[in-house]
This record gives sequence, C-alpha cells and structure tokens, in this order.
Amino acid sequence: MAHSNANSQMTAGRLEAFSDGVIAVIITIMVLEIHVPKQDGLAGLWSVAPRLAVYLLSFFMVGIYWINHHELIRRTESVDYRVLWANLIFLFVLSLVPYFVDYLDEKNFSTFATLLYDVTMLVAGMAFFLLRWAVIRRQWYAGSLRKQDTSELWKHGVCLGIYLLAIAMAFYKPWLSLVITGLVTLVWVVPEAGVKEHRKAPPAENAPIE
Repeated sequence: MAHSNANSQMTAGRLEAFSDGVIAVIITIMVLEIHVPKQDGLAGLWSVAPRLAVYLLSFFMVGIYWINHHELIRRTESVDYRVLWANLIFLFVLSLVPYFVDYLDEKNFSTFATLLYDVTMLVAGMAFFLLRWAVIRRQWYAGSLRKQDTSELWKHGVCLGIYLLAIAMAFYKPWLSLVITGLVTLVWVVPEAGVKEHRKAPPAENAPIE
C-alpha cells in the first residue's frame, strides 16, 4: 500500500516546470492575437488602445498567478493526485483567458463580453484557491504547515469579492468593471513575505558541519 502511494506522487519541481510551460504558452497566445491596425499613425494606434489595455491587464494577471504559483508549489517537495488535478483545473481555466481577451475585443467590450471575462477571472481565482487548499492539506499531513502558509487565505476572500463586484458592474459600465477587476493585481502583486520565514537559513560561514 505504501509502495502504491509513493508511485502516485510527483516531485514539485516537475509540476512547476510543466505549469511554467503552459503559462508561457498562454502569454504567447495573447500577444500573438494583437494585430497591427490598418490605419497608420496615432489614429491607428489609438484604435487598438483598448485591446492593448486589456492585454496589459491580462498579462499582469497571468504573470502574478505565475509568481504566486511558484511561491506556493515550492513549499512542498512532492505532490499527490489532489494537487495534480487542482493544478490541472487551474491551468485549464487560465488557458481560457486569451480566448476571452479576443472575445472582448471582437465584441467591442460589450456588457456580455465583459461579463464573460470577469467570470473567467473569478473561476481562475476559485481554481487557484482549490490548488492552495490541496497544497495546504498536504503540508498539514506532512507536519510542515506553518502560520505563514495560511496567512494568504484572506487574499482569496478579498479577490473573490472584487470579482463579484466587477461582475455586477459589468451590467452598468463595462469599462469600470475591467478597472475593478484590475484591482486584484494590487492584492496579489507581492507574494506573502512570510513565505521566506519558513525556508531554512543558510549555514553560517564558520558553523561546524554535523
């Protein structure tokens, strides 16, 4: 039984490498969907400004998820099937972002298109929470869970609340809804500083070797 459980685990480094590749592809697809305007000059550049703005927002959202994903996964040396599936669900939702960025632009930032974009971001936040729960559960069973590892949970509640507010605002002012969605980047822009506290400090230069 113990042998079977060992075989069902994967190193955290392998999971992180796979996730890094998927997230890199997601960002690449987003930038490839930005097309040069037919009109030359500032007028042409201005015509694609909304698309560039939503690309910038989405780039930072995906990039911040990548940073926090890295900080989360490095807290465990190996992962089980719960973490694998939670990570796969998270990556699936995140992979939909380029599609809805393009959808938002093609539909001229309509109420429905903005609503779809906001809902995608909300589901991505929920999926990341599921991944965090799976990692925390593994840490708890391994006896390595510390207060710093759970101190970020409040951020999820704040972010989900912001997304719900953005979804409600999409029915009235789509552009303001996207601005509200952008507030999530302020919440997640810096990973929890306490994460560094539970890493082992390097041995002193003159410390004896045991």
